[in-house]
Amino acid sequence: MLKPSLEELHREADQFDLARFDYAVAWELGLRLRDHAVEQALPVGIEVFHGTAPVFLSLLPGSSPDNVDWLRRKRAVALRFHQSSLAMRRLCEEKGVEFAARYHLPSSEFVASGGAVPITVRGSGVVGVATVSGLPDTEDHALVVSALRELRRVQGIGD
Repeated sequence: MLKPSLEELHREADQFDLARFDYAVAWELGLRLRDHAVEQALPVGIEVFHGTAPVFLSLLPGSSPDNVDWLRRKRAVALRFHQSSLAMRRLCEEKGVEFAARYHLPSSEFVASGGAVPITVRGSGVVGVATVSGLPDTEDHALVVSALRELRRVQGIGD
């Protein structure tokens, strides 16, 4: 997924309703993300939120405290718009607008850069967000998507 289209990102998002999402599932998702990142020696920060509550945070070797700020700003976009931060970046690119200016949001609080994916439960809407920072943003996004696909399979939901 080098540069997914906005349409591809919307189709992808439709595939990620989970059966349930509580603190235990949020922790499991964080561990899956961390395990994948450790296996590949990725220098990333990872966080998983249940609603607005932080459940999982990990900085891996090669990442920095700056990644925590990127995680926070990407998460803010996914929670505000109920779309992935990559979808919001692609939307702005397709419209030829600058994100912060278009939505009148401070760049110190919001960044439309891939890596934050809202977590949904069928019938409940957005219930949390998983975020990765440290790689090119499409790779951050892909890491989260991969872990969510695994979690769906564990929950007995097919792609």
